Amino acid sequence: MADKNSLALIKEETLSKVEAMIKEYQGDGSLHFPENYSPQNAMKAAWLVLQETKDKDGKVALEVCTRNSVVYSLFDMVCQGLSVAKKQGYFIVRGNKLTFMRSYFGTMHATKRLKEVKDVVAQVIYEGDIFEYTIENGIKKILKHEQALENIDPEKIKGAYCTIIKEDGTVFTDIMNKSQIMNSWSKTSMKNNTVQKEFPDQMALRTVINRACKYYVNTSDDSDLIINAFNNSERAERESPEDAVEQEIKQNANNEMIDVEYEVVEDHKENQAKVENSEQMSFSGGPGF
Repeated sequence: MADKNSLALIKEETLSKVEAMIKEYQGDGSLHFPENYSPQNAMKAAWLVLQETKDKDGKVALEVCTRNSVVYSLFDMVCQGLSVAKKQGYFIVRGNKLTFMRSYFGTMHATKRLKEVKDVVAQVIYEGDIFEYTIENGIKKILKHEQALENIDPEKIKGAYCTIIKEDGTVFTDIMNKSQIMNSWSKTSMKNNTVQKEFPDQMALRTVINRACKYYVNTSDDSDLIINAFNNSERAERESPEDAVEQEIKQNANNEMIDVEYEVVEDHKENQAKVENSEQMSFSGGPGF
């Protein structure tokens, strides 16, 4: 590892380049940050993480990765308004290149940055759930999702869906059945799909969230800069899905739910959670893992 003086110089030069890029794009109006987001703080937190990030041979990222790849990875992170300190993403070393990958909580957060998006939610559908939807003019609309507490069993997943709620009340919904989810999992090279077997419910959510948000972001008319940063992270994951899954599990050990904002509403008479959505848009394209 470089000595402290060299590391301090590298940090100063790298962060200065990223800050210059931020200033340039803010100046022409193509980059805006939420009021509660500090790109400087996010980069400082990321730098601490980078000092501990290593490649598969145990070499430190800051020693093996090109300076430009470090700069652009940090820029991709801040463009999306994300922070590794909040488990919204992580850095992966591929050869001599550093790449930034989102966690799927980061994907939800980045999607919520789009100007018309109010929230992003997702649910797993289990055997025994009452799940109904209809298709009108090629558009899927969820009519009902009732779920008894005893139905929640990671080994009895039927499907999952992700809903992107817009400010005007309309929603975009993507629904995947178990076969589609498993087909996405088959794209990875994780040995025996161990992660999917150990965390099937969490990985089902991850899969449908990634696919829904990818489609929505790329059909929006939001900032090209944000969309490009979003796609850079998505492309990195598509090229190394096993790295993305491995890092996500490492970040969320101890059997915690992986980065999903989840609300359970109990009915004392029926002990069920009920979700009803109206005025929905949907997409049923191919796997986006």
